[in-house]
Amino acid sequence: MVTCSFIPGGVAAAKGFTAAGVHCGIRKNKSKRDLALISADCLCNAAAVYTQNLVCGAPVTVTKKHLAAGKARAVVCNSGIANTCNADGIEKAEGMCEITAKALGISPGEVIVASTGVIGQPLDLDPVKSGMPHLVNELSKDGSGNAAQAIMTTDTRKKEFALTFTLGGKECTIGAISKGSGMIHPNMATMLCFITTDVAISSPMLQKALTAAVADSFNMLSIDGDTSTNDMACIMASGKAENREIVSENEDFALFTQMLSTLLIRIAREMARDGEGATKLVVCEVSGAKDQGTARTVAKSVICSSLVKTAMFGADANWGRVLCAMGYAGAEIDVTKADVSFASPAGRVEVCQNGAGIPFSEEQAKQVLLEEEIKIDVRLHDGAACAEAFGCDLTYDYVKINGDYRT
Repeated sequence: MVTCSFIPGGVAAAKGFTAAGVHCGIRKNKSKRDLALISADCLCNAAAVYTQNLVCGAPVTVTKKHLAAGKARAVVCNSGIANTCNADGIEKAEGMCEITAKALGISPGEVIVASTGVIGQPLDLDPVKSGMPHLVNELSKDGSGNAAQAIMTTDTRKKEFALTFTLGGKECTIGAISKGSGMIHPNMATMLCFITTDVAISSPMLQKALTAAVADSFNMLSIDGDTSTNDMACIMASGKAENREIVSENEDFALFTQMLSTLLIRIAREMARDGEGATKLVVCEVSGAKDQGTARTVAKSVICSSLVKTAMFGADANWGRVLCAMGYAGAEIDVTKADVSFASPAGRVEVCQNGAGIPFSEEQAKQVLLEEEIKIDVRLHDGAACAEAFGCDLTYDYVKINGDYRT
């Protein structure tokens, strides 16, 4: 059985990478970092997946162009301003790349650029120019935490993780930082995830691995049903683990994809837990589906239901809302064979069997649903496929946060 260990270091844990985050002045609040940098000491194979929103942030457009050859050496990201729906957005995104490249002594085309924050506000590059020397000077193996803070908007906690595993007899590492708390309903391939690894893997295989891992993680995540204009998940591979390069879909590729999925699922869970105004992480686990597509569709439909989310907030075992969401999911299922239960550290309560309600203790159900992590367990009894989706409850605070987000 393949094992992995989570380790400190985040996005700088893999060999060949450093990171930093500083306050440069994009945000008025000087206590908030607003500019992050991830730097590789060699040209890396790279890949990315992006938002499918037709209203697309300028940094996404520029990064797509820069990654056309599957190579990159740095990531620069600001928070506070999304650089989206601006007449000069492309110019500003390219400008960020040029400023970064000049400071690092690399080509602008080797820079991945991202922005997150308010849409429709112009991005002033002067703070980026003045802050870049300090940012580069701060690059270190211990800089992941500061970089993670610098990309946060309404997040209440930084998200940085790394894991290590053995591949081909070599110790390998994958690390990442991420942001995302609201406007989260990825269909990728405002959430951002920057991933690094020292595994030697070709750009085409890196793209396949990332796309597969995102399907089980970020594309199974929903906070509020809004797909951001700036969603991006990108990965750079330095190859410094010195394993035999992965150039085909062999056993090493399967293992790498599994480890990448493990890391991204961990991040997706933390993003759901930190949803805007959320008090609970809610996971819907669907088993017994006829195929994985059905399992994914049903699980995400349940997680996305506003009525299910509000029931979780109120600790109300309203299982009919779960069946309702299953019914409009668009998947071919036999609801008369479906069972539903709620589970948490406080216990488990069966609420529905064969598509119909069964007697249960409302008091016990209340205790189960008062916990900070809830599992909605759906069993379809129609096959062997399974899937998990990650979300949160919908609270009064979500409305408060977004009612005056811009002002």
